[in-house]
Amino acid sequence: MNYSRRQFIGALGAGTVATAGLPRPVAAQETPVVEMGNNYFDPIGLHVDPGTTVRFEIAAGSHSATAYENRIPADATTFDSGVISSGGFEHTFDEPGTYDYYCIPHKSVGMVGRIVVGNPGGPAEERPIPDGDVPDSDAIVEQGAIAYGSSTGGGGNSDGGMMGPGMGSGPGMMNGRTGGWGGGLPFVGGALGMLGLVGGLLYWALGRDGAPSRKDSSAMETLQRRYARGEIDEAEFHRRRERLENGGEGPSE
Repeated sequence: MNYSRRQFIGALGAGTVATAGLPRPVAAQETPVVEMGNNYFDPIGLHVDPGTTVRFEIAAGSHSATAYENRIPADATTFDSGVISSGGFEHTFDEPGTYDYYCIPHKSVGMVGRIVVGNPGGPAEERPIPDGDVPDSDAIVEQGAIAYGSSTGGGGNSDGGMMGPGMGSGPGMMNGRTGGWGGGLPFVGGALGMLGLVGGLLYWALGRDGAPSRKDSSAMETLQRRYARGEIDEAEFHRRRERLENGGEGPSE
């Protein structure tokens, strides 16, 4: 069968439209990882879609990822990795809502975390977490993941922010009680004052030892004027200049 050029282009266009309407394969979602380190989960707040598998992986020490049975959605499956010291543990979150979990050995020191699946909801949203501190669920949804140590979003049971891995109240920490520029101003002012005093003493000492006095400068100018006017010859000029440079008396007008 012979086709005209117009029929051929029409058939090609129809095929393109049909192909565009077919569903395309979707790339598999990367498995989110929550690290379990020295008394922390990182990220401490994580937002995922229903059906996402999350991997809890040991970064240091021995830990567990254990759900609070009364702080997960009503129809959700609880999870508990048990205490592990290497490798990891995976759990698939199918039911939408808020999931709070903890580490069995370190719950008493606040090693807790929160995962929001889809939209926040469930018992975890009704009362503060009993151990430690977790970010606000709305902040988790907005940001996708909140790193441990971040104060963004606040917590359901916050006592002033979350401390990061290895962070404490030592140098570099700035909060309402210690650190910051306000607490260091007296020290800075004292140091600047001391530097000013030392600089003044150095200037005074150098002025005495190295710089010519005002009297010597005036005597030299008088000598130069007398030499320029022809009142003294060159030999006398050099003799008197040398005397001045060695600290002798200057010439008079």
